[in-house]
Amino acid sequence: MNDEPVISEELQNMLNVDFGPEVYEIERGMVRKFAEAVDDTNPAWQDAAPPTFAAALVPTGLLHRLFNARTSLTRLLNGASELEYLQPINVGDVISVTGRLTRLRQVEGKEGPTLFMFTEVTYNNQRGEVAVKGKNTYIKH
Repeated sequence: MNDEPVISEELQNMLNVDFGPEVYEIERGMVRKFAEAVDDTNPAWQDAAPPTFAAALVPTGLLHRLFNARTSLTRLLNGASELEYLQPINVGDVISVTGRLTRLRQVEGKEGPTLFMFTEVTYNNQRGEVAVKGKNTYIKH
């Protein structure tokens, strides 16, 4: 078993720090392109975003730091994504996305150490209402 820690001080210092907000103006064209990309031709997506649309509105500041943090691990997987919708996202909305790293967990896998990185993302609309809450698990090995 390899006892080398893969949770760096850099990652530790990111825990429970808010990154963002990153602001997205929801335009008809971006909703249409997303619906086309997921092959969903439902006409309802003319004025409202499809259910998984929020996943495309990423907290890039958090993800850039998380994915590029110094560690001996070089491979990255999206382990899980969960979205909870509290308000619809509509064309014309302005969505502010804030993310945070909430937990780190190192385990020993068959091929060496594996790092689980847990994040939470909040999507607020222009009225300050939480539209969507997201949870993601990223895995480095």
